[in-house]
Amino acid sequence: MTMTVALRVQAVARRSGSCWSNNALRRTTPWRNYSSAASAVNESLPLAGIRVLDMTRVLAGPYCTQILGDLGADVIKVEHPVRGDDTRAWGPPYAKYEDASRNGPGESAYYLAVNRNKKSLGLSFQHKSGVEILHKLAKECDVLVENYLPGGLKKYGMDYETLREINPKLIYASITGYGQTGPYSTRAGYDVMVEAEMGLMHITGARDGAPVKVGVAVTDLTTGLYTSNAIMAALLARARTGKGQHIDASLSDCQVATLSNLASSALISGKKDSGRWGTAHPSIVPYRSYKTSDGDILFGGGNDRLFGVLCDRLGFPEWKTDARFVTNSDRVQHRAEIDGLIENTTRHKTTQEWLEIFEGSGMPYAAVNDIQGTLNHSHVQARGMVTEVDHPACGPIKLVNTPIKYSEATPGIRTPPPTLGQHTDDILGGILDYSEADIVRLKKEGVVS
Repeated sequence: MTMTVALRVQAVARRSGSCWSNNALRRTTPWRNYSSAASAVNESLPLAGIRVLDMTRVLAGPYCTQILGDLGADVIKVEHPVRGDDTRAWGPPYAKYEDASRNGPGESAYYLAVNRNKKSLGLSFQHKSGVEILHKLAKECDVLVENYLPGGLKKYGMDYETLREINPKLIYASITGYGQTGPYSTRAGYDVMVEAEMGLMHITGARDGAPVKVGVAVTDLTTGLYTSNAIMAALLARARTGKGQHIDASLSDCQVATLSNLASSALISGKKDSGRWGTAHPSIVPYRSYKTSDGDILFGGGNDRLFGVLCDRLGFPEWKTDARFVTNSDRVQHRAEIDGLIENTTRHKTTQEWLEIFEGSGMPYAAVNDIQGTLNHSHVQARGMVTEVDHPACGPIKLVNTPIKYSEATPGIRTPPPTLGQHTDDILGGILDYSEADIVRLKKEGVVS
């Protein structure tokens, strides 16, 4: 049996090993009331047949579960029945509702960014009935991802120890600011705090400027990536051992790990780091962005040959033999002089003119684009990184596509980010066999929406 087939067999028969019950048979069929064939999972997708219970909100957790959904997993997103995910209110901008009578400004762009390929279950686990639903879902799922403070779910019976008794094969991933152990474990940790505490902010910004955060919440995103990778590894381990496990992922650990070569340099040398360098490089010159007449362009003169190409294309071949610039060591020593000469030259043409001059030169170079420039970039468009989907409440909307390409599968956006509680009836009725009367009652009691 191949590993992929083993994963799917376990996903279907996880409740009782080899017992193929009615639940197992229902597990392989589409959920009821789906109105579009696009919602059916392509069996070629790597995680087809894996079901994920997503109890996360904001960014790191939803980004993690979106990756799993892009790869074919069925992701059930549990949201507060009235407010939903915090980011539903994080706007503007909003994708406006097509129906003007619908309450609210629309669906927030922030929420839309990290919640595609999911089904929304509006549910309150403040109610005993809500916890019962979650326990039943945990029994039917392969993976649970949550991002509450350590111990925060224990009072609801949704901690790993409780759910492991219900489903020993469950892979339970906890995403927190500082992990399940250690002196900071009870601290709430947003991305920017962890960037500051764990070294990233110190090395980001202009050479003579103040420390700044990265423009995107990169620590949240790398934590989501690390966690999705850990979950997939745990699925492979479960296919071999038959056992689930608890994954402890934290923003702080992931941020330390992504210091990478800079952390290694500090550990090996035992010396203080060299601080912020803006777009420049501490040991390669020229290697930074330079002003043009209408923007910025970045050059990477990683060796003496490439420096020669740069000099020729800029129109100053004599720089190659200038004693101050002959070798990279010379250029590092005379960084200010060569950088000044280059920028005095680049300022006389537009960014596009310089791009055309360096085309085909073999020199690493790039325009410094804004976000709209990036999304409309010819290469980005050719790689299919922007796609349009039909949202049930907002109509056609554009989203960034999944980045990884496979030779034997086509991951992507099968379903748009859901409206709050859009799939509550389908999930309760199609997976847990609740009757319509039960669902109506739960809605009246405020358990679900």
